[in-house]
Amino acid sequence: MSDIIREVDEELRRERLAKIWKQYGGYIVGAALLIVAATAGWRAWEYYAEKAAAEASARFEAAQKLANDDAKSDEAKKALGDIVANGPSGYKLLARFRLAGEIGEKNAQEGAAAFDAIAADTSVEQNFRDIARLRAAKLLVDTASPEDLKKRLEPLLGAKGNFGFSAKELMALAYIRAGDRQNAELQLIELTLHPEAPQSIAQRARALIQILPEPKEKPAVAPQTPPPAQSPLLKKQ
Repeated sequence: MSDIIREVDEELRRERLAKIWKQYGGYIVGAALLIVAATAGWRAWEYYAEKAAAEASARFEAAQKLANDDAKSDEAKKALGDIVANGPSGYKLLARFRLAGEIGEKNAQEGAAAFDAIAADTSVEQNFRDIARLRAAKLLVDTASPEDLKKRLEPLLGAKGNFGFSAKELMALAYIRAGDRQNAELQLIELTLHPEAPQSIAQRARALIQILPEPKEKPAVAPQTPPPAQSPLLKKQ
């Protein structure tokens, strides 16, 4: 009896499947083809993306080798510029940083402008924009006034983490160059005492405090000569 019931169930199941296939078979085949096409497209995209990344990596490595040779600086800039123009996004950003650094070695103002462009690019992740801001300030620390440098670093001076400490260190260097011992010492003492300051920055701050120039002595004011005493006879007159 159970065998008969099983056969009837199987027959009913086949009839249902036949009806479903007759009604929706075209859709099922189309969906299957779509899945196959999507999978093939994804695999093709992965292949070309990996191939493009490998090519960009090789191009970036070649550009770095050129950049390490002072005699091939112009060739390096051209190679890096090509990656910036048509490389994948990750290598494009790396090339922008390296190119800005190459420019900065020859001309601090132009290099800082290149880093400023990265810092102002809202499509770039914020951490990289902050790094670019620091790199620009580092190029200008020997020429910009402390006030100008502070305007550049203002977004980072109150920030927590390494960026904030690096910004304070640059400000201390700017104050030292300007002969402002008081403000330089304030920045350096804060770096030495802050428990979260990176060890390397704190060590440099302690070393700088030891060699800070003494404040310039104010010129001695010559004592004023008292007026000659008047004769009593003149007073009477």
